Amino acid sequence: MSIVSKTLPATALVTLLTIGGPAHADERPDHFKGLPANTLEEAVRNFSEHNHKLEAVLTQDTLTSRELFAIHELTYTLENALERINTELEALAETLEEVHVASETADTETVRSKGGEYLSVSRKMIP
Repeated sequence: MSIVSKTLPATALVTLLTIGGPAHADERPDHFKGLPANTLEEAVRNFSEHNHKLEAVLTQDTLTSRELFAIHELTYTLENALERINTELEALAETLEEVHVASETADTETVRSKGGEYLSVSRKMIP
């Protein structure tokens, strides 16, 4: 293997990470979009699948520039998934609070309707 083929992946990674690089140290370039997480189900699926991919790469003895590049790319999908999951969990917490308050005030209609709504969403993450 020539020196060019050995260093090309590292060179490509550095080039990709610096093209259009940040003006300030706290800014990050966006060059991948990652898979979308338009629904909670999609977010959970992508989160699970990409965590498995990350784990597989991390179990390797050494992380080459190729593996670092793969990790960099898959983190975009994980970030998209986490953003959707966090948004959904915030709404879910509000729904659970409605169930909680309704149970304190013996509002059985709200307990049933909001309780069902809560379970419907929560089971999309953990059946």
